[in-house]
Amino acid sequence: MGLLRHVVCAMSGGVDSSVSALLLKRMGYYVTGVFMKNWDSQEEKGLCSSDRDCEDAYKVCKMLDIPFHQVSYVKEYWHEVFSNLLWEYERGRTPNPDIICNKHIKFKHFYQYAVNTLGADAMATGHYARTSQEDEEVFQQKLIEAPKSLFRDRFEIRKPVRLYQGADLLKDQTFFLSQISQDALRHTLFPLAGLTKEFVKKIAAEAGFQHVLKKKESMGICFIGERDFENFILEYLEPRPGNFISIEDGKIMGQHKGWFTLTLGQRARIGGQADAWFVVDKDVATADVFVCPSTFHPALFRDTLQTDRFHWITEEPPAELVHTQMMDCHFRFNNRMPLTPCTVTLNLDGSVWVMVKEPMRGMATGQFAVLYKGDECLGSGKIIRLGPTKFALQKGQSYTNCLPKDTSQQHPEPHS
Repeated sequence: MGLLRHVVCAMSGGVDSSVSALLLKRMGYYVTGVFMKNWDSQEEKGLCSSDRDCEDAYKVCKMLDIPFHQVSYVKEYWHEVFSNLLWEYERGRTPNPDIICNKHIKFKHFYQYAVNTLGADAMATGHYARTSQEDEEVFQQKLIEAPKSLFRDRFEIRKPVRLYQGADLLKDQTFFLSQISQDALRHTLFPLAGLTKEFVKKIAAEAGFQHVLKKKESMGICFIGERDFENFILEYLEPRPGNFISIEDGKIMGQHKGWFTLTLGQRARIGGQADAWFVVDKDVATADVFVCPSTFHPALFRDTLQTDRFHWITEEPPAELVHTQMMDCHFRFNNRMPLTPCTVTLNLDGSVWVMVKEPMRGMATGQFAVLYKGDECLGSGKIIRLGPTKFALQKGQSYTNCLPKDTSQQHPEPHS
């Protein structure tokens, strides 16, 4: 068949990436497995399993008789993901490090390492997602450096590669891929695109990957592990005590250790209270955290948000949105929530307004609004502004929980 095509597969030590490497080898590719170390567990008191994960990934590569490499992005992760996370929390927002990690680490640094250092023709990951390309087309794409100018070379016209949900909608991970570049997507294979999680486990069992099958699936932020989030974040940010204040009557209900330990919609741990209270807003200037007495309180529900400049997977907004400035589609701000019908409005600065049909609970600035049209993931934008809550509208207020638009100029975003 001529020269074997070289695919570098990101190996996490889990069942999905292990089966991905197996399938790639069965397809006849020359496969190299690479484990990424993104967090330095040596400095942590908590439980971090990166060393064991690396060993598990190595065992799989040995069983498949493919080369294995380990690469460290601890410094890059700290500067481009974790520092950003701390910066966002300090400003009262709720960041999503998994989306940022995919954008900067897996689909930028790792992608460049696979292609430029290891000489790969393509990279692969164990994400449950698919693209508009057949595998064969991936290898026909030329590697083109990103343009130095503000505008793309219009003579280099290529059909954009689109990102679609995988066959297993319960495991779909396009939400976490919604910020990756078109160039990286163009050179990426998703071997699990058409498979369900159950079938992937069956393949792993038949292949003898018992050591990865036994592992519990990682659901949280990798560097926190099994620790309590409040204790973890207070290792990096100084405590900033403040009051829990009732949104209904302004009464002080208790104290907290810092607004950055809390996010909108979560239960507030307030001592001495018989009933459950939930976070509805944070005032960074005064350190006050506003709470309400019910999980279905109208202060937790909104129907409008604005993003920063939206990242379109295909690099351009959909034609329908460009022509009319409005478009009906679906949206989510949390990977575990169902897709919700919405109307999107495109602004001149590239940001979008999203209005949902029914008010949604727990939206927060810093999260990503991810848009879908059918089963296509269109991209995402970081939420920078929220519309008024149902409670505020009932009170006849024009109150919004947001930072002013020029905040980013007063406090520039950390460099990526």
